[in-house]
Amino acid sequence: MKKSILLLDDKPEIAKIISLYLSAYDVKYVENPLKAIAWLTEGNIPDLIISDINMPEMNGEEFLMYIKANEMFSDIPVFILSSVDGSEDRIRLFEKGADDFILKPFNPEELKVRVRRVLKQ
Repeated sequence: MKKSILLLDDKPEIAKIISLYLSAYDVKYVENPLKAIAWLTEGNIPDLIISDINMPEMNGEEFLMYIKANEMFSDIPVFILSSVDGSEDRIRLFEKGADDFILKPFNPEELKVRVRRVLKQ
């Protein structure tokens, strides 16, 4: 059975690239955190979540805090994608429970290796 990844990004073109490089996994794409929360509360538990940080309605940091505060989802590893390269931002996100931080633009091969390392597949 394929490992599953929940991918959140408000830019479908980014999601297509990521999905292509992570085709060894079952990737579920949603364009915002509110849809992700709805999908999760339906009983779907992915092996990994990859979330953009800058999104409308709810940002990736708020989504991360929701995931890590919810007992049902707190063990799911979360990777954050961001175009903001500030050490303070990374530290804050790691303190809030992010498992990895990937700076945009990113090398899709590097993302694939990081995902494989976490999912051990």
